[in-house]
Amino acid sequence: MKIAILGAGNVGGALATALARKGHSIVLGVRDPAASKYQEMAKGLSGETSGIREAAAAAEAIVLATPWSATQSVIEQAAGGLQGKILLDATNPIGPGFKLALGHSTSGGEMVAAWAKGAHVYKVFNITGYNIMEDPLVDGRRAMMLVAGDNDEHKGRVLQLIRDVGFEAFDFGKLENARLLEPLALVWVRLAYQQGLGRDFAFGILRR
Repeated sequence: MKIAILGAGNVGGALATALARKGHSIVLGVRDPAASKYQEMAKGLSGETSGIREAAAAAEAIVLATPWSATQSVIEQAAGGLQGKILLDATNPIGPGFKLALGHSTSGGEMVAAWAKGAHVYKVFNITGYNIMEDPLVDGRRAMMLVAGDNDEHKGRVLQLIRDVGFEAFDFGKLENARLLEPLALVWVRLAYQQGLGRDFAFGILRR
């Protein structure tokens, strides 16, 4: 599958690397595709760089891996290239003081869907750190990843992409359930940074 990564920071880079490892074709959608750091990253992935709109238009699926403050702007730049596409929203609406900028009656995922009209939006890859995304095998067990999205037609493909990255994949229902996933991301942040657990952990499901 040809996948556009919008946002080539730590999260975007980790997901691009994991997906390229499974044979997916990667294009990095960035504001300055000629920049040497993006060219080098794309070369390491056997991929390419492109402008944001061009990357989205050329891809079958799109990973949105931007800081929340830049998310609406990037979606607006990609406008025209999102119609009918699978859009994997890996963002979290975190504001100052590591607090959610919105919640309860809506979510960042639902805002993304409102901005990216015509795209099939799925909240995913938002509840652990990028270092776990690089290798989701933790102490011999696969970390779990939840996905919330309204379009069931494409959800099977999204679940497979989650497995391709290396996670144990779970369908978490409709996109409105992002209202639960985004606070869970803050649980991870608090444990990692404020309570001394560090970044090298992830959530899993234990079955009896």
